[in-house]
Amino acid sequence: MGIGKKIRGLGGVVISLGVLSLLNDIASEMILPLLPAFIAGLPGGGAVIIGIMEGIAESVSAFLKLASGWLMDKKGGGRFMIAIGYTGAVFSRPLMGLASNAFHILGLRIFDRISKGIRTSPRDALIASSCGEQTRGLAFGFHRAMDHTGALIGPLISILLLSSVFHFSVRKVIFLAIVPGILSLIPLSVALFLTGKKTQSALQAEKKVCDRPLMEEEKKKVNLGKNFYLFITVCFIFTLGNSSDLFLLLRASECGVDKKLLPAIWVVLHISKMLFSIPGGAFSDKVGRKIPILTGWFIYFVTYIIFPYTKGEINFFLLFAFYGLYYAFTEGVERAFVGDLVPSNRRGTAFGLYNFAIACGALPSSLIMGFLYGYAGPKIAFAICASFSIIAAGGLFFVKTPLREGGKGT
Repeated sequence: MGIGKKIRGLGGVVISLGVLSLLNDIASEMILPLLPAFIAGLPGGGAVIIGIMEGIAESVSAFLKLASGWLMDKKGGGRFMIAIGYTGAVFSRPLMGLASNAFHILGLRIFDRISKGIRTSPRDALIASSCGEQTRGLAFGFHRAMDHTGALIGPLISILLLSSVFHFSVRKVIFLAIVPGILSLIPLSVALFLTGKKTQSALQAEKKVCDRPLMEEEKKKVNLGKNFYLFITVCFIFTLGNSSDLFLLLRASECGVDKKLLPAIWVVLHISKMLFSIPGGAFSDKVGRKIPILTGWFIYFVTYIIFPYTKGEINFFLLFAFYGLYYAFTEGVERAFVGDLVPSNRRGTAFGLYNFAIACGALPSSLIMGFLYGYAGPKIAFAICASFSIIAAGGLFFVKTPLREGGKGT
């Protein structure tokens, strides 16, 4: 069966959430590649404030990802949290166009990440529970591909609006991001409707065929297993070196890349993510989760070692395309791995803990990068961040994974 037919067989919930992510990321990525230069031009802007902004924003989001996942397992209400999370982002992001100093951006960016924190774990748990184990990598790969398609279209819209055709200012582009945001409320409504009809029956069916004593685990409050905790630990270690991609755009700008070309570089990055996310997820369904993750982490290491020495606009375009492969082999695959490691009635908590670990690593990561970049220089900053990927890769070898359907381990 071809990938196209497999995608159509993923079901309405997964597909609707994919379209939702497509439109939501169009709105987000119309703004994000413009932020480094925009912040730098505001009072109080610069590399340090970018590090503080990204670190605090992601870490605040971390606690909400943990809480929302736990609440979904214990109390339900996943649909409500998804609705609030996406709707809050739609109406907060365009307000950045009113900012008169960098701290205004800081506050709005934190609010945007709060919205993401509320919705992420319930959404991931619903995707994992809406498909079988043999297609889980494909499902998450599809979701990431739609997300990256939106992240590709967003900067293209920004390029057009900033060009000589329209002569829009950066502030006007930020304001106009509300249009795709409002459109995203349509697939959001569809996803919530389908979730209400189908998700509960799908969860019950999965519980009946699962060979683990799920209800007994709930009653005894058995933990999620040492392999799950080891996996999120190595992901946390990797994230300590995985600073915000805004630093890559900042470095490119400092090395002479025209500011008007920064959205184009961002487009190249997301073309790479978009093209390879679905194959990367489907590949993990065949060979297991570890090989794609290790491949992605190695790509990350190479990119960060090379990046501070890169010169010339063409080379930056090529390097961003190569860097996109890291996302394609890790984002969806890691989430599918989490879904493999835990029983269905613990997935909200599991994805909450996974997202919490990733987001907690973002605070020291972006802070370290920001201060090292500002005070020790980009070469040292990028090298230190790259070293964490090697440590994490070594730890991943110790994660023992269960047998999958068909008798294959991951």
